[in-house]
Amino acid sequence: MRYIRYGFLGALGAVLIAVALANRDMITLNLLPETLGDLLGLNHSINLPLFVVIFAAIAVGLMIGFAWEWMREHRHRSDKSKAERELHHTKREVRRLKGKQAENKDEVLVMLEETS
Repeated sequence: MRYIRYGFLGALGAVLIAVALANRDMITLNLLPETLGDLLGLNHSINLPLFVVIFAAIAVGLMIGFAWEWMREHRHRSDKSKAERELHHTKREVRRLKGKQAENKDEVLVMLEETS
């Protein structure tokens, strides 16, 4: 299994290197469209290789997806913790009730009930 993982990572690395080499032309990224930037006075731009933009877009998309999924599963996590708290309280109540029963019974009968 370890060799399959290394093979997959090697193939993925080769594909990423091929994409980077095929897309190394410089492009200009603008913060806003030119007319809107002139109007607001925010004409920020940066020159980057195209593969950096592609990889950054993939990384940002993954982070947004992870955050979206984490927020979506919040209800499931809260339901699980609520059920665990309820189970803990129920177990504690059962132990308490068994203790009360043991006070009113003979010690031999209590030991017999505990073993069964």
